[in-house]
Amino acid sequence: MNLILLGAPGAGKGTQAAVISERLNIPQISTGNIIREALRSGTEMGLKAKSYIDSGKLVPDDVVIGIIKDRLQNDDCQNGFILDGFPRTIPQAEALDEMGVRIDKVIDIEVSDDVIVTRLSGRRVCEKCGRPYHIVDLKPRVDGICDDCTGALIQRKDDQIDTVKARLEIYHSETEPLKGYYEAQGKLSVVFGQGKVDETTALTMVALEA
Repeated sequence: MNLILLGAPGAGKGTQAAVISERLNIPQISTGNIIREALRSGTEMGLKAKSYIDSGKLVPDDVVIGIIKDRLQNDDCQNGFILDGFPRTIPQAEALDEMGVRIDKVIDIEVSDDVIVTRLSGRRVCEKCGRPYHIVDLKPRVDGICDDCTGALIQRKDDQIDTVKARLEIYHSETEPLKGYYEAQGKLSVVFGQGKVDETTALTMVALEA
């Protein structure tokens, strides 16, 4: 089964992709990971990507798509794959179609913006050992102090409220239109994210079988 997982940053689609990958024994393909892989292996598309990265530019769609095309030809994709983080825009989705990549189903993990802002802006991490915490759901024994190493807990820049809201705005303007694109193809299934990961997973597995 060839899948795409959609969802706003913080909606938990990466977690769901990992679960599906394990249960169906198909690879979870993250754009960032395969670009780094292509850079390390020095493929033709990897070298093209490197030229843009070295000059401080964004890697253009045609190069990203070329890297994805190369990755999908690997043996572990013969029984299917999960695209996590790609496509991000309708032009990228159209390029996938033009490339002849067959997509069987698109799962959209829906979580409200308010929940996402609370979820992400509440995250904290130990500056010494990296252990994660949350000011609501995973509090340390002593406020602001890591249980393991007594390091200070900090908020990453990506988790600051203004940054989270800006990322959500980009998602709504650039990526959310993909729902309509794949709905028109009869491939979209919507899963409403639940409070517990395993509850969302149960709904996701039902959507895959529909």
